[in-house]
Amino acid sequence: MGSIQSNWEQTSQQPVPASVPGSVSASPEVNRGHQSPEELAEESRKIRRLQMVVNMVSQVIAQDASLPVEEAAEMVADTRRMALGMFPDKELAFNLIFWPRLQRLMRERYRMQ
Repeated sequence: MGSIQSNWEQTSQQPVPASVPGSVSASPEVNRGHQSPEELAEESRKIRRLQMVVNMVSQVIAQDASLPVEEAAEMVADTRRMALGMFPDKELAFNLIFWPRLQRLMRERYRMQ
């Protein structure tokens, strides 16, 4: 015990240089260091806009009793197209973050499998 540290503790305390490919930095600013403040602000606006659209689509699907399944599916597809238009290289992120939520909502609302 005392002053002896395990291998894991010793390696976890050493910093990882930002230039190492595949390394994950602790600070998001390090990864975004190449973006100007204006680009960061624009990206934040796009993210908020996408969140609002997904929230609104989710609310309409959940609350509008007269909405047919075809229109709901079209709204989900349009949301996906909009997200990929705003963030073309982030399809995986959309599939992991928003797709399960929209899928679950469609299953619950329309009793789909």
